[in-house]
Amino acid sequence: MRNSEHIPLSVVIGAGGTGGHIYPGLALADALRRADPRAVVTFVGTERGLETRLIPEAGYRLHTVDMIPFDRSLGARRFLLPAALLRSAVACRAILREQGAQIAVGMGGYPSAPVILGARLAGLPSLVHESNAVPGRANRFAARLTPHVALAFDRSRAHLPSGISPETVGMPLSGPLATLDRAALRGRARAELGVPAGARLILVNGGSLGATRLTEAAVGLARRWRDRDDVRLLIKTGPAALAETRTRLAGSTVAEAVAYLDRMDLAYAAADLVICRAGSATIAELATTGVPAVLVPYPHAPGDHQTHNARVLSDAGAAVLLPDAEATADRLAALVEPLLRDPRRLAAMSGAADPGTHARAADLLAAKTLELRNAA
Repeated sequence: MRNSEHIPLSVVIGAGGTGGHIYPGLALADALRRADPRAVVTFVGTERGLETRLIPEAGYRLHTVDMIPFDRSLGARRFLLPAALLRSAVACRAILREQGAQIAVGMGGYPSAPVILGARLAGLPSLVHESNAVPGRANRFAARLTPHVALAFDRSRAHLPSGISPETVGMPLSGPLATLDRAALRGRARAELGVPAGARLILVNGGSLGATRLTEAAVGLARRWRDRDDVRLLIKTGPAALAETRTRLAGSTVAEAVAYLDRMDLAYAAADLVICRAGSATIAELATTGVPAVLVPYPHAPGDHQTHNARVLSDAGAAVLLPDAEATADRLAALVEPLLRDPRRLAAMSGAADPGTHARAADLLAAKTLELRNAA
């Protein structure tokens, strides 16, 4: 075994596409820096995803490669995938060598696979983290290239190729969410978000890019509840739909639309109920914070993985699962209004959430990364 304790840690993380892969990657990067303040952590992504904004804003260097998705909807372009993967993997090998990387980590999304293949070409150890209850195609491929696979949800292991022995560590969360004391922060959060005393706050969260279906339903709820003073809607639209949504809500005293929520800890602490998609990071955040939810899985997610994610909470009684096709203002009102009138039901849903190891997952994954580096 090589003595590497005195060599600054150098890790390259592949993560891109949506916040569901990027935010856990950033949580891991922060945990690695806590474990080794001298650590050099860089990322690999593409020019097309949210990584181009989120990673530099967090203070980390981003390398980009040209990679196409592992997606059958590409039609004939999918036959270009092997050549694109190899080309991107060679580029990743060069990045790993440039950075003096000791280990590569793939957090999912299609930039993840070339990083893991690049590590294989460079003779470096690598680690794959799968965030969804059903692994995506990129990670199912990447998991064949390394013996080191970590899971956010234990039920993922049934969908991995045979012969793989993963370890369940949970979903890496940012510090404010991992340590959130919802009850302690609630008063301050509601004051900062302008929630009147006695009013119920519903957070409508379409994910990092927003969700047209949920935004449309939320506008309908705002119209339905326009004369009420005991309910408020905070609608996270994503940037594309913000202007139109604010125009449609003009004059509303019930609803407010925002593009992003930089302080999700405040939003979760203030909210009585969340209506949201079922991305893996969102599921882990809800499980950890104990916020009751109505989950509307994105119907076109590969392998319908958002429905499988949602069942982590709905099977436990911590959330209600509503198919996307049914997510209208009228249907949501029929679900939500009885919940708002039943604080004991909301409390029971909150108590049913199993926080698992999500709050510690970033540190667990960082420890595993250090272990692999030291064993190399």
